[in-house]
Amino acid sequence: MKLKKPLQLDGRTGEGGGQLVRIACALAAVRSQPIRIYHVRANREGKRGGGLKAQHVAAIQWLVENTGAEVDGIAVGSHTFEFRPSLPPTALQQRKFDITAGSSASSIMLIFQAVLPYLLFAGNENGDPIELEINGGTNCSFSLSYEYLDQVLLPTLQDKFGIHVERQLKKRSWTMGPVKQGSVWLRIHPLPPGQSLKLQQPWDRPITTEDFKLKQIDVSMLVPHALKEHLERALVSDLGRLLPGVDVNFLLFEDSGHETRMYTLLVAHSETGLRWGRDYLYDKSRKNKGPETLSSEISRKVCKDLFEEISVRGVVDEYLQDQLVVFQALADGRTSFHRGAKPAGIDTDGGVADDLDGSNAPPDRPRPERSMRKDKTDKPFGEGSTHTTTARWVASELLPTVQWFDKGSVCDGTGISFPPDT
Repeated sequence: MKLKKPLQLDGRTGEGGGQLVRIACALAAVRSQPIRIYHVRANREGKRGGGLKAQHVAAIQWLVENTGAEVDGIAVGSHTFEFRPSLPPTALQQRKFDITAGSSASSIMLIFQAVLPYLLFAGNENGDPIELEINGGTNCSFSLSYEYLDQVLLPTLQDKFGIHVERQLKKRSWTMGPVKQGSVWLRIHPLPPGQSLKLQQPWDRPITTEDFKLKQIDVSMLVPHALKEHLERALVSDLGRLLPGVDVNFLLFEDSGHETRMYTLLVAHSETGLRWGRDYLYDKSRKNKGPETLSSEISRKVCKDLFEEISVRGVVDEYLQDQLVVFQALADGRTSFHRGAKPAGIDTDGGVADDLDGSNAPPDRPRPERSMRKDKTDKPFGEGSTHTTTARWVASELLPTVQWFDKGSVCDGTGISFPPDT
């Protein structure tokens, strides 16, 4: 059998950080596609440092062990590495795993993102779930928190794609304050062999005013106890001013146990089930700032960020959009998780949308002059954050049959699946 040549990826492309590494390795493992990444995290030179970090090594090493991969350069600080997996997801026999990162600053959630696509396709004939315990950090800088994973990302994956992941926070860990290792337990329910990932709703459902009518805002506060009442009052005041009449639900309060640990998450829920999250892990000097001043500063920022996110009138928030790209690319069929301008074929306010090529337009209505415009994928592209545009590029490099349209707002996925005999 002729060996595949490694796909060459420049780690400086687009966002140029760890996201590129995680997505590339995750999809390479799914496809058994050798890759070589050079200039790893080169855009992170300076304070955050370039090269592989402990969390990347932990995730890649797990993929190496379970894909029968050959590797070169998998070490903390490495700026070039090769990953040559050979076993498909359906070859996975074990159903229980532990992953421990080399540092308590290593994000558990980012490690999970790197291994989830492979586990998603590792179903067996018995329908056995896969249990995973990851040890590392739960509330880390430059990473989604456990709360965002639990309240925004995983509920959306279940609603939109039917991906079912049970989870439990066993021990919390921060990058601030005394160092200790946290732990998260997850139980993944993989797709049955031969089944592809599918969107659970029509991709072109009309967008109506109901989608942006807020039902409630859930608040999670992980702060020192001295801030609790001050922050509650500030959040109620700021949310009431920016989003009047919306119910504010204080979902979670936890004493963070140290004066440097201050984290707040707001999740807005619409009447139709859309959700948008915005959070703030306080990372500024607190010198000469009392509880009231700190609470006011935290509340102003996170409430303003949430208000601006909702004002975009997208169906996902900025951070959720880039995290869904991998699943769009893997899925069978068309998906759209746009922010701002709607793609061709999706109507607003409950009207009738033209079919993409005009074939379903009413007889008395002129056919549209153009259908969707296909995107070029040779570099990061489309609307959205740098993380989103880079994620689309990496996914397109690893899954060359995926197609994107209208500045990345619509995706025709690969519909990948693995029969039992692969």
